Amino acid sequence: MKAIVLHSIVPLRAEAAEESEQLTQLLFGEPCEITDSCPRWKKVKSDLDGQEGWVDFKMISPMTDEEYTRYSKAWQETTARVLYPMAYAMSENNGQTIPLTAGTRLPDYKNGEFDVMGVKFRIQAEMVAPQPLEMNAQNVMQVTRFMLNIPYLWGGKNAMGIDCSGFTQTVHTLFGHNLLRNAREQITQGTAVASLADAQAGDLVFFDHHDGKISHVGLLLDQEHVIHSSGRVKVEMIDGEGIISQEPSAAEDTHATKTNDGRYYTHHLVAIRRY
Repeated sequence: MKAIVLHSIVPLRAEAAEESEQLTQLLFGEPCEITDSCPRWKKVKSDLDGQEGWVDFKMISPMTDEEYTRYSKAWQETTARVLYPMAYAMSENNGQTIPLTAGTRLPDYKNGEFDVMGVKFRIQAEMVAPQPLEMNAQNVMQVTRFMLNIPYLWGGKNAMGIDCSGFTQTVHTLFGHNLLRNAREQITQGTAVASLADAQAGDLVFFDHHDGKISHVGLLLDQEHVIHSSGRVKVEMIDGEGIISQEPSAAEDTHATKTNDGRYYTHHLVAIRRY
């Protein structure tokens, strides 16, 4: 059975319980497959990135096979995305508005209008990227500066809370790249970049804690600066060793190592990938 998300965001949880770990979030208009069920909960698999988990049954709407076939094609093929961390769309059906977060797909978008399951919505055209952006330093800076200081939230991918891989997935969808959800999955995509000297804006940088296990991902603004979600979305220095933090909290990080000038490496660089 298929279903669709008709809320701004829906938590996808590891278990069928409100207190269970949030794995990721499904965004408005996102179709999914129902793979299991129990009282009050449905287990679903996201059409976006294949993530599977449990959602409250009230937060998804079942679709017939015919509805899914018709809608999913438009959803998969659309290039229009919400460009800014938060925008509002108004339903022409009832006049109500719904907040939409960056990266939300807008099926059949044209001139400030889009269609979800036969319901037309209006949205300010300047809040939308109708086509994928060109990957260059100017566009990367323009997109990411509006996301600065969004707080870190495990499994989050919206303006009220976002984790490191949710941040990179959201940014890259605006450039037409369909990244998988987690850092350990994202490192399997794209092509390797040999070093920071060969890197460019938009490349992803991956980190571990000197144990070989990918634990973090960020996005390069240039060869010396990375933007990433760690505590909050922020810009920090980077070199061939890793991220260099000047924040007082870095001294309390059990994985941090002190630099010669009294700053701290908080994340150890292990790979760079281009998409």
